[in-house]
This record gives sequence, C-alpha cells and structure tokens, in this order.
Amino acid sequence: MNIKKNDTVVVITGKYKGRRGRVLRVYPQQERVLVEGVNIIKRHTRPSARNQQGGIVEREAPIHLSNVMPWCEAAGRPSKIVRKRLADGTRVRVYKINQETLNE
Repeated sequence: MNIKKNDTVVVITGKYKGRRGRVLRVYPQQERVLVEGVNIIKRHTRPSARNQQGGIVEREAPIHLSNVMPWCEAAGRPSKIVRKRLADGTRVRVYKINQETLNE
C-alpha cells in the first residue's frame, strides 16, 4: 500500500469520480482509505454525553483503495507511486509519471 495519511488523491471510479481530497485515515487490513469530502454518509445519532443534541450527523465513510489514485501536483494529473532506494540506502516514495519525490 503506497498511499499514506495526508496524501492528495483523486477518485477514479464511482459516484465521486474526479473529486480530489486529502487522505484522513488509512485502513490497511480492509484496503480502504478515508478521503476528505468524499463518500459522505448521514448517521442518525441519539443524544449522549458527547453529543447532547443528537440528530443527523454527516461524515465521511471509507472507500476502497482501488477507487483512488495519488495526485501529482507538479504534473497536474494522477500518477502511481513507486518506492526507490537512494544511493545512501534510504527508501523514498516517488511519483512514477515524473520521478518527483513525495515529501514524507
């Protein structure tokens, strides 16, 4: 899994196709990611100590990893991410489209 928290991704299939957002959380076991502003669901909640009013709460739901692709700002389009080993032995994530290193 090459997508990490705070990466910018674009949705490539489904209802939210073309929408870009920041990854808020990654679920590696389920192969899902939580993307900001994508896959909004309405959750009916009852009043509690945390949420005293209750009611309908809108929030993001995870989407499958295969439905998103990392967004390269320099190229202005989506690109796969590969891992490369530098001369000093460290491994970095690199966009495949233009060999630009991602900031970790």
